[in-house]
Amino acid sequence: MASTILLQLCLAALALAAPTTSDIHTLSNPGAQGAGGGIVGFIVLVLDIIIWIEVLKSSRPPSHKILWCVLVFLFPIVGAVAYWLLSDRKKWNDQAYEVLP
Repeated sequence: MASTILLQLCLAALALAAPTTSDIHTLSNPGAQGAGGGIVGFIVLVLDIIIWIEVLKSSRPPSHKILWCVLVFLFPIVGAVAYWLLSDRKKWNDQAYEVLP
């Protein structure tokens, strides 16, 4: 049941993301788009990957890890800001290393 609903939502998102006739005109002129979105998008991608690595290496319970990773995946900018502001990073990442004999 849940997988069917998720599949339908994904298909609806793809249908809504398709370019319309007015979008096709702007796509033919790539210079009109500018280069700022690509750089900002790349920075957001790098920050999200850093967050995923930090979450997966932390000592959080698996359910919390999944929740943070899904939140950052679905909402890259809002999820990253929420993670940096709302998660108790010091508590979960403050692990002392054992000294080898």
